[in-house]
This record gives sequence, C-alpha cells and structure tokens, in this order.
Amino acid sequence: MSSSLEKSSENSSTWQSILGVQTIVIAGIAWAVLALLYFLLFSISAPGEDRPLWYTIGTYIFEEVAYLGAAVLCFRNWRSPQIVSGRNVWLGFGMGMLCYFLGNLLFCYWELVLHQEPIVSPGDLFFVPAYLFLGWGMILAVISRRLNLEIWQWAVVGAIAFVGIALALWLSFAPPKQSTAVSVDSLPTSSTQVANANLAKKANAYGTPTTYPATKAPAVKTAKSAQGKASATGVLAATAEPAPPPAWVISVEKLLEPLAGFLNIFYVVIDIFLLIIAATVLLAFWGGRFSQSWRMIAGAAFSYYVADMWLKYADTYIGDEYQSGGLLEVFWVFSGVLFAIGAALEFDTSSRSRRSGRKRA
Repeated sequence: MSSSLEKSSENSSTWQSILGVQTIVIAGIAWAVLALLYFLLFSISAPGEDRPLWYTIGTYIFEEVAYLGAAVLCFRNWRSPQIVSGRNVWLGFGMGMLCYFLGNLLFCYWELVLHQEPIVSPGDLFFVPAYLFLGWGMILAVISRRLNLEIWQWAVVGAIAFVGIALALWLSFAPPKQSTAVSVDSLPTSSTQVANANLAKKANAYGTPTTYPATKAPAVKTAKSAQGKASATGVLAATAEPAPPPAWVISVEKLLEPLAGFLNIFYVVIDIFLLIIAATVLLAFWGGRFSQSWRMIAGAAFSYYVADMWLKYADTYIGDEYQSGGLLEVFWVFSGVLFAIGAALEFDTSSRSRRSGRKRA
C-alpha cells in the first residue's frame, strides 16, 4: 500500500514538473514572439522622425521582464541541491541577469526621465559585473565537465572564434561615419538652412562629445537625431530647449567619463569571450541529458553578441542618426528568454534524474 502511494506521489510530482517547465517554455516563446512582432511593426520610422516615446518604453518593458524572469529561475536552480551542473554556475547566471536588469533600469531612467545621453551611462556600473558574472558561470560550467572534444568540435570552436574576432575588429577599427551637422555660426537665409541650423544647435546644446558616443552595454548607443522646424517667414523657429539636467547628474557623468575608453574595449573583449565559451560549453554538453538546456544558454550568449555587434555597427556606419530601439535590439529580449528557458529545462532534467535514481535504488 505504501509503495503504491509513493509511486503515485512520484508520478504526481513528475507531471507537476513537466507542466511547470512546459508553462515556462511556452510563456518564454510567446514573450519572444510578441517582442519580435513589436519590433517589426513599430521600429521603422519615417526619415527624419524620432520613434515615439511609448515605443521606447515598450522595448524596455520587453527586456526587463525577460531579464527579471531569467534571474528568478536561475536563482531557483542555485538554491536547489538537485542541480547536476553545479549550483554556483546558476548563481553566476542569476547574478548576471539581475545586474543586467538593474543596469538596464538605470539606463532607462537616465534616458527617458532625465533625457540624458552621457558618454558612460551609470548603468555600466551594473553592466560590467553582469558580464563578469555570466563569464564566471560559463567557466564553471566548462570546468565541471571533462573536455574531451573531438577534432571537428575544436575546429568548430576555432571557426566561431575567428569569425567573432574578425567581425569585432572590423567594427572596432572601421572609420566612423562623418558628422553632417550644420554650423550655427553661419547666418542662414532660407527656411531649409534655418531648420538645419536648429538641428545643429539642438544636437550641441550640452556640448555633446564626439570622441565616444553614449554606451548601452555592451555596445554603443548613439544620440537620437533632433528635429527642427522653420517658420513660413524664414525666421528661426521657436523650438523649446530641454531643461538643464540637475547638477548631480552632470557630476556623475563627468565622474564616469574617463571610463569610456576602457569600456569600449572591455565590451568587445567580453562579447568575444562569451561567444567562444558558449560554443565550447554547447559542444561539451552535446548529445547528453542536459544538452537542451545548454543549447538555450549558448543561444542566449549568441543573442547578446548579435545585439552588441549591431549597435557597434550602427555607431560606426549610421552615427548620430541612429535611434535606440532598432530591430536587431530584439536579440537582447531573446537572450533573457533563452536564459529563462535554459534554467527551467535544467531544473526539470535534474529533478527527474534524481527521482529516477531514487526509484532504481
């Protein structure tokens, strides 16, 4: 009688686990599809027009929900003694997702509330440890496995490393797009020249530096293009200048500004590292019981790389005309979703593995 009750209890917990992971996977896929549709439908704006504020807010919501959900699921794995791949691995992933969530939230406040686009965002104080935590988790995952890759697998890792490094170097050392700003010192006579003068004046209202654009980790986030209007009589249009930021905001930006050069190099290097280590982890777990979860983790690292390299490309070849919320920024949402799905699959597989082991005993 007791054995039948234990068997019924095990079957019930198994079904609950399966339903739980299926719910998380379906919810993650649905969130990623909604984000993709949102970016596809609303990211395209008419030439010379800014994207609406509600669209930018929506992009942050999609990213933040994905990061927070991934952090919660990774911390659940960390607290579970059943995780086979190692609890510290998921502690690193959870801290990385949480730091990225906080950094993105701070960057959103700086951009949408304070209307600032600094050289170095205060969000970088969280973005840097986020990538260090993710790298730490990846390294622990590799150490926990006995790397016995075949020659073709090492060749795949080498090819991925070569392509990733070549692309990063190409974007890092490519000549930047030349600015097309109009000098405000000249006296315009036509309405078109008046509008262009207003554009240049607004773009340089706070002395925007040209050495390094504003960064949204781990890539470059350039300033939005401004708009100016000319009156029918050809007189300068009365465009309202943004209110000066608080003194403490300027102080924080000046304090962080010297880090610009280091961060531009750091983000490129850490992107390449995560791409290589993710490929190694994927091949190390290939074909095993936990291969599904690590495919998701590798896909998340690849998504980070795509989004970061896209912003690097936009900074180099689009310049100040680029506006945040471009289509390929949806890969940041994909990264959070894939980390969440990978954590759920790992938890489910580890739980079922331990239950089957007790049953055989």
